[in-house]
Amino acid sequence: MTVSSSSNKDDLPNEFKSSYFGSPALDISVAFPQATPASNFPPCASDYFQFDDLLTPEEQSLRLKVREIMEKEIAPIMTEYWEKAEFPFHAIPKLGALRIAGGTTKGYGCPGISITANAIAVAEVARVDASCSTFILVHSSLAMLTIALCGSEAQKQNYLPSLAKLSTVACWALTEPDYGSDASSLRTTAEKVTGGWLLNGQKRWIGNSTFADVLVIFARNTTTNQINGYIVKKDAPGLTATKIENKIGLRMVQNGDILLNRVFVPDEDRLPGVNSFQDTNKVLAVSRVMVAWQPIGISMGVYDMCHRYMKERKQFGVPLGSFQINQVKLVRMLGNIQAMFLVGWRLCKLYESGKMTTGHASMGKAWISLRARETVSIGRELMGGNGILADFLVAKVVSLSIDSIFKVFCILT
Repeated sequence: MTVSSSSNKDDLPNEFKSSYFGSPALDISVAFPQATPASNFPPCASDYFQFDDLLTPEEQSLRLKVREIMEKEIAPIMTEYWEKAEFPFHAIPKLGALRIAGGTTKGYGCPGISITANAIAVAEVARVDASCSTFILVHSSLAMLTIALCGSEAQKQNYLPSLAKLSTVACWALTEPDYGSDASSLRTTAEKVTGGWLLNGQKRWIGNSTFADVLVIFARNTTTNQINGYIVKKDAPGLTATKIENKIGLRMVQNGDILLNRVFVPDEDRLPGVNSFQDTNKVLAVSRVMVAWQPIGISMGVYDMCHRYMKERKQFGVPLGSFQINQVKLVRMLGNIQAMFLVGWRLCKLYESGKMTTGHASMGKAWISLRARETVSIGRELMGGNGILADFLVAKVVSLSIDSIFKVFCILT
């Protein structure tokens, strides 16, 4: 076919178009009826060593509740919104119904669950959709936790109840264009003025920022040169937050660029418990554990999809799972998940006993991420051509680059 030049470089002249050119794509169930897409999420098949027995009845109950809501309410819509790179705002009340926002915080309308229950809930959300788990992590394990640990009594009473119900949404802004892992060198400034503070600077990669009602902002006090924390309300004069476009991973997460141009924050919205960068470690200690559980959940979902796919998809007249080479791969994935779960569970117990160190959390997070990367890679192999379709989940996860995303907080903070 020879195509003549056109004033619109993306336009195909009508004379070269077939009668079916531009027709809607076939529904995946019609185009590929031999395997079930992730919109109908598979049952959990990854708890081979029955680790559920390690959980309390309350933790088991929460796990089943989160799993049910994620499978029924989120799984059917996640591919559509991933493709559009939009967040399903109508699903926020459904996520709020999980009653996990606020995690371990007691009082102020927060659930006050154990860190193990919180971790299990994060994993169950991530099992179905990594973007939704990132939304929850940023909102709960970073922003809400900062207010709970570092805020005044008035701030806790004012902000936490509505955040716990997800009636309002929060983000946590630490990372800047020039400072990611070197976050302690941030340049955003806070200048003391009569009655409050003026914030100037820029933040980048801030999850939830484009629609957050409450923004937890970290800035350098120009008087002390120390990093302080501030609560900024949406639409504050001088505040803008715009979406980062063209992401290939976590596409539903609305990561944004925040610009602060003489944004006034009243004294009552300065976080009194953040007086240096070291104070953020109180928050990050818990967040590291939660972030470690995110790739555990992601790996569980990938395994569950592959496990079902290997039974449904047939070649040479038999299911793919009947071939030993595929069985070996499934076993490798399953073994990784058992080990990852144990490391994550141990981190929770170390934290609960007051024995967890930064080294424990960092090593656990890095090792779990490495095993998750291998698990997802094997899953991509097993899915063949369908492994590049978001309909079958694995492609969405491969695009995450788990090894880098979950070893640092840039995407989250």
